[in-house]
Amino acid sequence: MLPSSGTTTPSALPSSKTLESRSFWKAGNYAVGPSSKPALLQGSLEHARVHPKFLHSNATSHKWAFGAIAEIMDNAVDEIQHGATFIKVDKIDVMKDNSPGPALLFLDDGGGMDPALIRKCMSLGYSSKKSNTTIGQYGNGFKTSTMRLGADVIVFSRSNRASKETQSVGLLSYTFLRRTGQDDVIVPMIDFDISGHWAEPIIYSSHDDWSSNLKTILEWSPFSSKEELLLQFDDIGPHGTKIIIYNLWLNDEGIYELAFDDDDEDIRLRDEALLGATGVPRKTIELQSHISYRIRYSLRAYASMLYLRKFNNFQIILRGKPVQQYNIADELQYPNVVTYKPQVATGSKECSVETTIGFLKEAPTRVAGFNVYHKNRLIRPFWKVTSDGTAKGNGVVGVLEADFIEPAHDKQDFERSSMFVRLENRLKQMVNDYWRTHCHLVGYQPPGFNAKMKRQSSASPHNSSSNLPGESDDPCPSIVQIPDDGELGLRDEQPGADVPNDVMPEDGLASISVDQLCEENIQLFMRCEEKARKEVELKQTIEELEKGLEDMRNKCAQLSSLLEAKRKLKVT
Repeated sequence: MLPSSGTTTPSALPSSKTLESRSFWKAGNYAVGPSSKPALLQGSLEHARVHPKFLHSNATSHKWAFGAIAEIMDNAVDEIQHGATFIKVDKIDVMKDNSPGPALLFLDDGGGMDPALIRKCMSLGYSSKKSNTTIGQYGNGFKTSTMRLGADVIVFSRSNRASKETQSVGLLSYTFLRRTGQDDVIVPMIDFDISGHWAEPIIYSSHDDWSSNLKTILEWSPFSSKEELLLQFDDIGPHGTKIIIYNLWLNDEGIYELAFDDDDEDIRLRDEALLGATGVPRKTIELQSHISYRIRYSLRAYASMLYLRKFNNFQIILRGKPVQQYNIADELQYPNVVTYKPQVATGSKECSVETTIGFLKEAPTRVAGFNVYHKNRLIRPFWKVTSDGTAKGNGVVGVLEADFIEPAHDKQDFERSSMFVRLENRLKQMVNDYWRTHCHLVGYQPPGFNAKMKRQSSASPHNSSSNLPGESDDPCPSIVQIPDDGELGLRDEQPGADVPNDVMPEDGLASISVDQLCEENIQLFMRCEEKARKEVELKQTIEELEKGLEDMRNKCAQLSSLLEAKRKLKVT
C-alpha cells in the first residue's frame, strides 16, 4: 500500500466495469482489467503490491458491523494515555456525486498523528502498540474496520510532536481504486505545517506531486475544494483525529446496513433490529428487550458493555449523548468471586483470574453465560458454557478478564488454544458448583433433592400424605418448580418437577402468582434447613446427655465400690 506518487490518475472506467452491488459481501465481485502500470525501467526494483481486492477480502474478517465500529473506538481508548477525553460517534450527511448520503463520523481528542504516523496507520500490517494495556496489536484494525463499514474513508489528524504542529489528510477509497482500474492500493495524502500563522504545504518530492494528491482527494472525497477540506479541522482542536466513512454498505435488500432513523440517540443494525418485530411470543419479546440481546443490534447497548472498568475522564458520546457504562457484575444477586489460576506456558509469569458469578437480577431465566474481557475489552458476551435443553445454569451470569489467552483478529472471539479449552472446562465447573449451592435461592430444586426426600420419607414412620404443608412431619417438603417465563405449566425441560397435591392442589394453580410460588418455595426450603439444623442440634444434645449418663454410671460404680469396701472393713 503506497501513498500516491503524484503520477497521472487513470480516468474512470466505463460504468459497465464498475461495481454493480453496494452490498459489502458482494463488493469483491468485480472484473480486474489489464494493469495500467508502465513497464519497469531497466535495473529498477519492483515493490510488493497489494491489489485493491485485498482491502475487501481483508475486511471480511469482520462478520459483524459493530465489531468494526468497536475497533475504531479501541483506537480512541488507547489514546487515553496521550490525553484523550472523548470519542464522538455520529451520523452526518455528505454530498457525493451530486446526491446526499449518510456517513459515519468518529472524532477524538487524542494525540493525533503526524505525517509519519498517519502513513503507518493507513498501510497494512503495521502497529506501534506493544503495551500490556493497549487493545490494538495487529496493525490491521483501521483498514479492516473502515472498509467493513463503507467503501471509502477520509482521515483528518492534527498533531504536535517534537515542537512541530502538523495536520494531515489521507484518503483510502475502494471506489477510487476500482473505478480507475488500479492494481495496487494507492492512498493519496497531503500534509500541512501549522506551526506558523497559516497552513503551509509540506512538500516531499515536488509541488506537482502534492497538488496531484490534493486533486485526487477532492475528486473522490465529499469535499470539493481545499478550503472545504481545511474546514474539517475546525472541530478537532489542538490535537486529535477525525474519521469520516462514506459510501456506507447496503444490505441484500438495497438499504443501508446501519439504521439511523429508528432512534435519534442510537445507531442500529437494521437486519438484527427487524428480528424483534410483531407476532412473536411474549417471552421472546422479554428476551429481546434484555441487554444480552440488545447488544446485537443497538450500538448504545453494545458500547455500554464494551469496556469492563469505568472510565475516570473519558466518554463515549454516541449521537450527541454520552454512553452510560454498564458493568453487569453490579447487577448480580447472590454473587460469588471464584479465583482461577490458569496453567500458563513454562517460563511465563503466573497469573490468577477472578470471576464474579451470580444470578442476574430481573432478567429472563434463559439469559446466561460469561462475559469474557481481554485487556478491559469485551470479547465474548454471554458465552454459555452449559448445554441447551436443561435448566441447569439458567440465569447464572459471570464476568472475568482473561488476559492470558489471545483474542482473534476481529476481537469477537478467542483463539482456540489449549488454554482456552481449559478455561472453558473450568467455567463449566464454576456453573455446576454455583448452581448446586445457590439454585434453591431462585426457586429451583437442588440437584439430588428428590432422592434425598424419598430416603427421608421412607425412613419416617409418621409420614402421611394427608398432611398439609404446614403440618407435615417431613422435615423438607417438596419444592415447587417455577416456570422460566412467568407462566405456569410452560416448563417442560425439568424432569421430576411435578407438584405434589399435598403442596399445591390443582384447582389452586390459577389463583397463585409466580412470586407467591417462589416465596413459598424459598420458605419451604428454609424450613427444611431449619429442621435439619434442629436435628443436628438434637443429636448433639443426645450425645451430650448420653455422655453425661455414662459419667454418672461411672461415678455410681465408684461409689458402690467404695461403700462395699467400707462395709467389709466394718465386718472384720
